[in-house]
Amino acid sequence: MTFVTRTIVSIAALAAVAGVATAQDMKKELGAGEGQVDIVAWPGYIERGETDKAYDWVTEFEAKTQCKVNIKTAGTSDEMVALMNEGGFDLVTASGDASLRLISGKRVQPVNTDLVPSWKTVDERLQNAPWHTVDGVHYGVPYQWGANVLAYNTKVFPEAPKSWSVVFEEQNLPDGKSNKGRVQAFDGPIYIADAALYLMHKKPELGIKDPYELTEEQYKAALDLLRAQKSLVSRYWHDAMVQIDDFKNEGVAASSSWPFQVNLLQFDKQPIASTIPVEGATGWADTTMMHADAPHPNCAYMWLEHSISPKVQGDLAAWFGSVPSVPAACKGNALLTDAGCETNGFSNFEKIHFWRTPVAKCTSQAAGCVPYYRWVTDMIAVLGGR
Repeated sequence: MTFVTRTIVSIAALAAVAGVATAQDMKKELGAGEGQVDIVAWPGYIERGETDKAYDWVTEFEAKTQCKVNIKTAGTSDEMVALMNEGGFDLVTASGDASLRLISGKRVQPVNTDLVPSWKTVDERLQNAPWHTVDGVHYGVPYQWGANVLAYNTKVFPEAPKSWSVVFEEQNLPDGKSNKGRVQAFDGPIYIADAALYLMHKKPELGIKDPYELTEEQYKAALDLLRAQKSLVSRYWHDAMVQIDDFKNEGVAASSSWPFQVNLLQFDKQPIASTIPVEGATGWADTTMMHADAPHPNCAYMWLEHSISPKVQGDLAAWFGSVPSVPAACKGNALLTDAGCETNGFSNFEKIHFWRTPVAKCTSQAAGCVPYYRWVTDMIAVLGGR
């Protein structure tokens, strides 16, 4: 499914995202497993050892529960929303720019935390996070979180870039060559927030207080920056594996990225590193949410409990470069090591502008803000050169 197709599929539901969902009846008790669980997930989030046998948190679960895990990967939050709108899935690992849309659209059901015994071990900073909690009702179980990093080629940059300007503004890089055609950008509408975050520091006179809450003037400035950036971009990425190949073979010097790609490139001995520049970073705090009409709810609840075990949380954090939602995972995990959580940014929680869905009724701007459905249509225009 192309970017344009998957965004248009869900665009009709976007204007109502600010509404409060009515809680459906949550499950009161568990029964026998149904034999399978179908999950929509970000690439690298659910591993069964096929890439590296040390990273496998599926095989043991399947053996213990007799619930076969089927995975459908998605490259953007809009694709996740579109897939959940289509139905047929049990769970989704939704970021904050999708979770409230799924709640508002009644595509997910409340989670009975009493049926998830390890809920009490979840990081207190996440337990009542506003991207999965509405009127005190939880619509998911926190999974992992982290920052959108600036990935760069260390042969081009002997020292880490200090600013996101290397991907937003035409300039010669440290190797003496222009960045034109050598940088990438994320192709989701939420990337407008990355431009806004850069402008918060580049042009403080705009008065941007929150990259997800933009007045018409601020929003126009972000779009203008993205339109100018288009002449620099070799590819707008959403497929993590394609971006990995581009860093290896297509001469990409710098791009917004996830720690997942950086980890795999470094594992492959590629000259790639990452940094969070002076402007800070957007980021994601992902929640495993259950479809309102989940066909396999018992297996789904079994997975919710499994997903926040310290072993799974630590192994996943080591693999993806993310931070566990369960602090206990930060100690005693051979793959993550006791230093892994700090390396992956455990202390940066307050510095990250976590993805969330922009709404018209915002708190930082008295004049109101540009809602997300506009972000969708305007990002399509940017990608199309308009």
